[in-house]
Amino acid sequence: MFLRLRSFSSLAVLTASCLAPVLAQQPASQYVGQYRGVSDPDAVNSVYLEDGHLYEESDRTARVELTPDGHDSFSMVDTPAHVVFLRDAKGGVATLRIVMDRDHSTLIEEKRFSLEPVRLNYAREYTRREAMIPMRDGVKLHVVILEPVGEPADAHEPLPILLDRTPYGVDNSTSRSINTNKPELAASGYIFVFGDIRGRYKSEGQFVMNRPIVAHTTPKDIDETTDTHDTIDWLLKNVSHNSGRVGVLGISYPGFLAMMAGIDAHPAVKAISPQAPMTDVWMGDDFFHNGAFRQSYGFDYVQELEAQKTDVVSESKEDTFNFFLRNGNFEGAARAAKMQHLPTARIFLTQPAYTKFWRDMAVQNHLTKVEVPTLEVGGWWDQEDMWGTQAEYAALKPHDTAGVVQMVLGPWNHGGWSGYGRTLGGPFGQLDFGQPTGTEYRRTIEAPFFEKYLKDRPGYDLKAVASFRTGENAWHRYAAWPPVEGFHAAKLYLSPSGSLSMDTPVEGAVASYIADPANPVPYRNRPIQATYGTGSKWRTWLVEDQRFVDGRKDLAEFQTPVLEQPLTVTGDVTADLIATTTGSDADWIVKLIDVAPDGTQTMIVDEIFRGRYRKSFEVPEPIEPGKPTEFKWSLHGADHTFLKGHRVMVEVQSSWFPLYDRNPQTFVPNIMSAPASAYKAQTITLLGGSHLDISVAETR
Repeated sequence: MFLRLRSFSSLAVLTASCLAPVLAQQPASQYVGQYRGVSDPDAVNSVYLEDGHLYEESDRTARVELTPDGHDSFSMVDTPAHVVFLRDAKGGVATLRIVMDRDHSTLIEEKRFSLEPVRLNYAREYTRREAMIPMRDGVKLHVVILEPVGEPADAHEPLPILLDRTPYGVDNSTSRSINTNKPELAASGYIFVFGDIRGRYKSEGQFVMNRPIVAHTTPKDIDETTDTHDTIDWLLKNVSHNSGRVGVLGISYPGFLAMMAGIDAHPAVKAISPQAPMTDVWMGDDFFHNGAFRQSYGFDYVQELEAQKTDVVSESKEDTFNFFLRNGNFEGAARAAKMQHLPTARIFLTQPAYTKFWRDMAVQNHLTKVEVPTLEVGGWWDQEDMWGTQAEYAALKPHDTAGVVQMVLGPWNHGGWSGYGRTLGGPFGQLDFGQPTGTEYRRTIEAPFFEKYLKDRPGYDLKAVASFRTGENAWHRYAAWPPVEGFHAAKLYLSPSGSLSMDTPVEGAVASYIADPANPVPYRNRPIQATYGTGSKWRTWLVEDQRFVDGRKDLAEFQTPVLEQPLTVTGDVTADLIATTTGSDADWIVKLIDVAPDGTQTMIVDEIFRGRYRKSFEVPEPIEPGKPTEFKWSLHGADHTFLKGHRVMVEVQSSWFPLYDRNPQTFVPNIMSAPASAYKAQTITLLGGSHLDISVAETR
């Protein structure tokens, strides 16, 4: 049945007398009930009557009144959308659709599964005000303060403050955004404060990317720890009805800022949660991984944050694979985009090694004591900051005499725990975890964590680490990370003829391929859009089916036989390659892959290593051509069960383009400006003894 939807402009001309017959023809009670998402079973909406008015709401959105404007069609008050109800063959209401006014596209489609109406969201309203807070050096920083009003009853009692500082702008912080994005924390009851950091959006001062921590000897010695301290000090004195306790949280760059609240912490800070924090952007987060430059990501991110004071998404009219290949190196790409003058771009171009600049910025080097309870959160398939969560936990835990540092690792991409978390993926690969992992984390860990330390409420029982084991798809709790009890060390050896085994290593070559910088291996399916550009698949590229590189001759694959029993790998996975190259430099990419019975190849862990840094990250050295050389590095942590009937695969390659810049494979002082003549095809040979170090669950 074709439904002609009216826009709000047409609705405006309807009078109450026009609507009266419509109401009479469609008693509102027939629409009442609960509706479950067709594509997302965790998305549930409830439609109910209250005082003669019809409302729709979900657990993530506050209720909206529905007013009839046609047969089975209702406008959503103060919302540019309609709710349309569809009927089954017997004429009963069966389906709810939320349809956008601007283009009549379907935003949500849900099937009714219950006739019983329920309240899903007791959304709070907040009074909103803005302030400019003076820092110790006179610079003023902009914040939005949201204080709950009305019901529930404790809204008028002193409440803790939850602070989220960001470089991404806070003008969209409203009652609706809190109830939608932080429903569990909103239900707990807090004063929410969102702040623009120095030099961004409405804040004064100069923005410095991941501003390093400095010695605080004069009022002019400022960093993110001092700005956080000064912000909190002002809030305690100027926000009425606060309880004197403050929690700080954030994801990604705001995760880095949350950790800053735990260093030289203000006495009022009682809990922090750095989530996917930018911890060391050279060693393993955003910009470099083990010395290999994340070219396309750094290119886009720096333009978006430093080309202007507010964010502007970088777009590309062509496949970025072609753009970066055509421009040769990062210097060429930066000049083509006229961005070589931007501060962080200049750093990329002039300091490609792990210099003092990068070491001073690295947060883990400052984590020499535990000042406040800390909840670290990260995802197994985080495409941006997978390294920081585990690195901060590892740095803090030896100093955690009070047992107040915990970590959660789940089946998420960057920030994926903010959603339902039942599935992860896109058109090139999809994983289903069988449960709403994000909702479970927020309800059972995040909300109770802040309630314990900010409100003295019981219910938080995480002692050390909560990890979602993929494959098995179940939560596990460990006394330490990596866990020791119930696991033993094992090795996966690369063997001839593409085999992979836990037996004694062989001697001699096990595989060989030619790596040609003129034809690099793409890191995901092409075309490759700008990182955050229109149609980008960036957020889910780590779960793309790896069969898209099948048939290439410039990589090596190794597989076990079909597993007769499940194999669980938990803890850090380390690649230990012994190899030769005919060149004087090389990149090494190793992927640990789960091969399903239908052939689907899902990366479990993966990482790159730039060969010139095998002895020192600070001082690169050429590789001696033809000499067997060891390259050893972490692929990060995993908690995954390879199920019976699956295979374990290890894939080795020497380019991952254009996410990582091409290694010319001829040693040059600075790859950022390597001449075209340096880029040469070289033969890579993997030798016996090459393996992955893993930790395997003991069988019962």
